[in-house]
Amino acid sequence: MRKPVVDYRQFRLSKWNDPTFSHVKLLLGWVGYFVMYILTENLIPAERCTPVHCALDDKIPFCEIFLIPYVGWYLFVIGSLLYFFLYHVENFKRLQIFIIVTQVVAMAIYVIFPNRQDLRPLDLPRDNFLTQGVAFLYSFDTNTGVCPSLHCAYSIGITSIFLKEKQVGWWVKTGVIVFTVLVCLSTMFIKQHSFLDFLAALPVCLLAEIIACGGYWKTYRTKRQSAAG
Repeated sequence: MRKPVVDYRQFRLSKWNDPTFSHVKLLLGWVGYFVMYILTENLIPAERCTPVHCALDDKIPFCEIFLIPYVGWYLFVIGSLLYFFLYHVENFKRLQIFIIVTQVVAMAIYVIFPNRQDLRPLDLPRDNFLTQGVAFLYSFDTNTGVCPSLHCAYSIGITSIFLKEKQVGWWVKTGVIVFTVLVCLSTMFIKQHSFLDFLAALPVCLLAEIIACGGYWKTYRTKRQSAAG
């Protein structure tokens, strides 16, 4: 088993600003996100939200099997953050900053342009364990604040950082890419998001990539130029 690059057993609040542990503060971004999530979910009624819809949404069938990657996404996010937290602090910083940027932009959009989707079927077409799971998901995960899709944005961010990770093999990177594709598809096939929510996530991800990984790409270009010259 690999040894963590930081001995977190030595962490104390008094060491909050110590360079060894300063990256831990980035986790506070989740506190801000959950506060904003609760506020937007409870203070912006669905009637004030603009429906997000396109013609392609009507051609995408409901398919409950996609509940698996949709729910698996939660472990995907936690597991990825934990991996980098333990084994590559610099990439943890990049991923957490990427996530914070997407959270801030998405929440600003939800406030400025309240939106929702009306794609959920009134009656699920089948009765099985997965459709029951979808019904349970619908019961607590509202159909407001959907554009851009954070499911898609976080997954794209995780893929971006894993592709920069030198300590994992090609098979891990391939698996991450495949799972990210499945997550993005799952948002549409279980009718949690419009295709437009996925499209809206792309420019948000580009902005997050520039902010979180601008230094990486600058170093990468410099090395390429040095090798070529």
